[in-house]
Amino acid sequence: MIHFPHADALCASRHPYSPESMPTGLFDRAMAEISLFHSHHTPGYEDWLNANGLGAADLEHLTDWSRLPPIYANYFKQRLLLSPTAGDALELTSSGTSGQKSRMRYDERSMAAAQGMVARIFEHYGWFTPDSPCNYLLLGHEPEPDNRLGTAYTDRFLCRFAPVNRVAYALRRTGKGHEFDVFGVIRALQEFAEQGLPVRIFGFPALLCHVLERMRETAVPDLKLAPDSLVFLGGGWKKQAAQEIPRQQVYEHIRRQLGIDTQRCRDGYGAVEHAVPYIECAHHRFHVPVYSRVFVRHPSDFSVQPFGAPGLLSFVSPYISSSPAHAVVMSDLATLHPADCECGSATQWFELHGRAGTSASRSCAMAAAEMIKEN
Repeated sequence: MIHFPHADALCASRHPYSPESMPTGLFDRAMAEISLFHSHHTPGYEDWLNANGLGAADLEHLTDWSRLPPIYANYFKQRLLLSPTAGDALELTSSGTSGQKSRMRYDERSMAAAQGMVARIFEHYGWFTPDSPCNYLLLGHEPEPDNRLGTAYTDRFLCRFAPVNRVAYALRRTGKGHEFDVFGVIRALQEFAEQGLPVRIFGFPALLCHVLERMRETAVPDLKLAPDSLVFLGGGWKKQAAQEIPRQQVYEHIRRQLGIDTQRCRDGYGAVEHAVPYIECAHHRFHVPVYSRVFVRHPSDFSVQPFGAPGLLSFVSPYISSSPAHAVVMSDLATLHPADCECGSATQWFELHGRAGTSASRSCAMAAAEMIKEN
């Protein structure tokens, strides 16, 4: 078995938003370690480095990891990129709606690293409550024996941080797929409110917004869920992009209709191509944990943008050994900000502006360039 002592030490850090708690140089050593592994063992990766002006010998001394050439996340929709550790690894897919889905494999080490990061962040925010049973509303797919969706896997994993009393699913199995059971969700929420246990709501924001809208349309009285309930949303609006509602407006609907304080409403950013969790603080900013570095790149040449300038989100993290996805660039537009948040976290944070491409006929880079020009 191949060992990654520096990368594993970094991903096991118990203080996700305290860079000062990290040993000096650990991130650089971890990135060099994982990059050298892929250079020596993952087919084609050293050629990719060389084509972008880097050699394996450069990796041991690199400190500016924006120089590591990222792989475009959409490329994982075209090819399954694997290292030797991925032979019998868990395969997950993105929740693509156009027929094209990213396929990723996570070996045991990489999955443990990703889940460990989530656990440390949940502990940081006080969401690990082993003595407090909860009812769960999962705004995703009711499990099937061979459901490989990354979002479904994540939702089930998130139920580990508080004991399960009951689970309700928004997308119910029909025998021929899944169907959105909006009235079943409303009934479950009403029953949860009567029972009085904390409620944890995880999953797609579009589904929750449809539930709240239907409650308003059918004059369902506002509910008062337990004060220590939690709403943790994740994933985009996909086909409902035209109906997307600003997050603050979503949180206000939740506060009014479900009785959950807006500080207990959080969004999470992640992707099957990059499993490091980026979770909003109480001020609703996506902080960068110590497990990764975030850059914002200009869509035309991938050059790194300064703080405050929009561009494509790019991530670097040594957590993954089963695929050369330790440096990726996404199709999401964002702006990076320095560590100046009122929540007290000493790490940079970013704000999302949405996907760069909104239709199959427009490239992500073209739409990103248009948005940047407009701003």
